Amino acid sequence: MGYTIPQLLEQGHEVWGLDNFWKYGELSRSFESHPRFHFCKGDAKDVSLLRKIMFDNKIEIFVAAAAIIGGISMFHKLAYFLLAENERITCSAFDVCVEAHQAGFFEKVLVISSSMVYECCESFPSKESDLLTCPPPKSTYGFQKLACEYFAKGAWEQYGVPYTIIRPFNAVGIGEQRAATDSEVMSGNVKLAMSHVVPDLVQKILKGQKPLHILGSGGQIRHYTYAGDLAAGIIRCMLDPRAMNQDFNISTPVGHTVLELAEVIWRKIHGPEIPFEHTCDAPFEHDVQMRVPNVDKVKEVLGIECTTSLDVALDEVIPWIKDQVKLGTI
Repeated sequence: MGYTIPQLLEQGHEVWGLDNFWKYGELSRSFESHPRFHFCKGDAKDVSLLRKIMFDNKIEIFVAAAAIIGGISMFHKLAYFLLAENERITCSAFDVCVEAHQAGFFEKVLVISSSMVYECCESFPSKESDLLTCPPPKSTYGFQKLACEYFAKGAWEQYGVPYTIIRPFNAVGIGEQRAATDSEVMSGNVKLAMSHVVPDLVQKILKGQKPLHILGSGGQIRHYTYAGDLAAGIIRCMLDPRAMNQDFNISTPVGHTVLELAEVIWRKIHGPEIPFEHTCDAPFEHDVQMRVPNVDKVKEVLGIECTTSLDVALDEVIPWIKDQVKLGTI
């Protein structure tokens, strides 16, 4: 939410945040001193705390974004924990949203789902309606993100709680650091940056790894979407009445293979003088080969388009990661 909250504050909204700093430890954000940003340190599973924040401030929109997240290395290593903990977080959120709706001041819940719900989809580009016919995700993480969507549908069917579901695809932006809970996993001679492929590749190249170690064949296709574009889409889905009780893929329509991504980052860091060299390591179990979204619905219904190119996004991200490598946070 590091890109979304500043945009909301700029638009004049009051924003309440809740975090227990489980993943990264305590971090400072540029917006934390903003007069319309209100932060509470606490556990998203704490129903009493959620209820107090919601009812004391008559919060109208709840963004269900809290979750234990990480890269694919976590999907099998923490398979039970990801499922159980995220179910507890989700259930707590919806319990309070139902109560707030019944109290009469609540507008809707916005569910931040995941492209991993399409883990087993074989129809590309994948439309929102394909989820009704494709097999369920194999990973407990993907399955639980799909369960979040069913929480929203269930709360609507039984209690009339309005919702919007969004599925971001491969966010690229600044702010992500090495998780405080990460164990050491080596990728060649460099520790793997556990969560996402962009910071992992950038930090390995910056640290001089040659040949560059890539997980899998490098032929995996992803749609790397600039986080600023995603934030604008999230806010539109929050506020636009046309998004009510709808689900949307939010993504750039342009896909790249991991190998293409690696070469672009290599050239931006090394220039043309140093030839690109790579080697392929064994992939993780849940390394989906294709995640290709259809984004027609979100464009047609809400006018949302993610147009920032990968090239432009990397020009923002690489210098930031370079600074973080020097500071030892990645």
